Amino acid sequence: MERTGPPARFTGLVAAFSAALLAAGGLTALAPSAAAADVDLARNGGFESGLDGWSCTGGSGAAVGTPAHGGTSALKATPAGGDNAKCSQVVNVQPDSTYTLSSWVQGSYVYLGAEGTGTTDVHTWTQSSADWKQLTTTFKTGPATKQVTVYTHGWYGTPAYYADDLTLVGPGGAPVELPAAPTGLKAGTATASSVDLSWTGSTGATGYNVYRGDTKVLSVTGTSATVTGLTASTAYSFRVAATNSAGESARSAAVSATTTAGGGDGGGKLPAHALVGYLHASFANGSGYTRMADVPDSWDVIDLAFGEPTSVTSGDIRFSLCPVTECPNVESVAEFKAAIKAKQAAGKKVLISIGGQNGQVQLTTTAARDTFVSSVSKIIDEYGLDGLDIDFEGHSLSLNTGDTDFRNPTTPVVVNLISAVKTLKAKYGEKFVLTMAPETFFVQLGYQYYGSGPWGGQDPRAGAYLPVIHALRDDLTLLHVQDYNSGSIMGLDNQYHSMGGADFHIAMTDMLLTGFPVAGDQTKVFPALRPDQVAIGLPASTQAGNGHTSPAEVTKALNCLTKKTDCGSYTTHGTWPQLRGLMSWSINWDRFNNGEFSKNFDAYFGS
Repeated sequence: MERTGPPARFTGLVAAFSAALLAAGGLTALAPSAAAADVDLARNGGFESGLDGWSCTGGSGAAVGTPAHGGTSALKATPAGGDNAKCSQVVNVQPDSTYTLSSWVQGSYVYLGAEGTGTTDVHTWTQSSADWKQLTTTFKTGPATKQVTVYTHGWYGTPAYYADDLTLVGPGGAPVELPAAPTGLKAGTATASSVDLSWTGSTGATGYNVYRGDTKVLSVTGTSATVTGLTASTAYSFRVAATNSAGESARSAAVSATTTAGGGDGGGKLPAHALVGYLHASFANGSGYTRMADVPDSWDVIDLAFGEPTSVTSGDIRFSLCPVTECPNVESVAEFKAAIKAKQAAGKKVLISIGGQNGQVQLTTTAARDTFVSSVSKIIDEYGLDGLDIDFEGHSLSLNTGDTDFRNPTTPVVVNLISAVKTLKAKYGEKFVLTMAPETFFVQLGYQYYGSGPWGGQDPRAGAYLPVIHALRDDLTLLHVQDYNSGSIMGLDNQYHSMGGADFHIAMTDMLLTGFPVAGDQTKVFPALRPDQVAIGLPASTQAGNGHTSPAEVTKALNCLTKKTDCGSYTTHGTWPQLRGLMSWSINWDRFNNGEFSKNFDAYFGS
């Protein structure tokens, strides 16, 4: 959150990986002409039957009609984050035999290759091919090789590529056999809306289908998965089947798991549709100082901006009212506390917001963690507050190299923050209100990039809020991501969306309510939040932040998400009439703008 307006800082997308790609491209010489007995072993190499026979990482592939090299269909695969959009197929071959692999391709950095050959695995590639170009390579299988994997892929951070008419010509192999049913299925961590599963893989399997009861809910290539979209306090039965080009195996033995309690509001009760706003309590800017007693009744949650640390790593959070020299109309501390009680008596929640643009907080040690707990507790107790809002920005949260799984974070600043908030929740009990206001860079960008990435070189802050949100999801009252001061972000439609209109809020909110694979990894899916845990964060006026959205566009976004009308070109993955509401920076800027933001909210929800 910015203290001044309009903000000077603009959070851009993390740069993609280095442009220094592989320098050599494998064997590219054409093989001798195939013998008369040779056959094309590739299944559905023209993609006329969709993706039948093919497996694409991260759900990156699709069959499209245009462009097509031959027939009426071709493969389109889109790299995202740490995923290079690899589409592969396991093919039965003969030992000690020569094969020619060929495909027509189009796009930036397209690769064609074979692995598991038993001799030297091969690949070839082309750079920036605007028109169809044929790639060809050859290999010889080893003395015991009966299967190879042929594949295409793109490169990280580049646009979609296309492939068509892929062939693997050589002596035919033995028929593929169905894999055995997986064994050792176990249920791991359960939340109010998700269950982690793991199992022992089956020989010859190229993928696995996960079933909830008799309904297939996931297809993955690894031996673990997170099933999302579940109901709190509910028992479920799961089974897993192995797949390959021959079909699907029998299903495994079932395992049961029960989701945790939903936690209601994750804190004190809120209205079915709530309006959250930040009050400039400790500073002034062009919007003017607003006394607590003068906060309009429209605002259901009032976040006091800001509690800030004595130093970045101290964990010692302090809060005081705006100095008289800066805010001539500031009330006394006694008047401020009395006004808080009056707001609470009227059903409002008043929280201390920690961080903001200037309040960098890094809990690098357990000592800083403990100081954070004690100092925040002191503020809550002194002013009689209802809870805590976490508004960590800038460099407060950053993932260490090698910290690649949001479900099991290892970075101290993340682990210590989670621990500190859990301690505060335990101290104040069920009525404790916990909210968070991350920027899109720290949440939705995690669909493409997470931390420094598997090879380093990414911004380590990318997606860094995800482990915090996930670990605290059962304690979380509201997540209101700042849909402003943001670069363009890729949505679940694999298209980039830019702030300022309904489309951006629809796409960003759909990601939170649907869940998404982190950095494109289908084995690491960030589970969906409940709609009552989600509000949309917006600037209250053009002066409040980059990405102001007009009331008409805000209404369109709410219509789409709660009624599935006015959705424009984006198709949501559900309809959520229980969406909690809106957050705004800020109450002060809304008053400066004659209450345009809050009046639109009241009109929409009939307040």
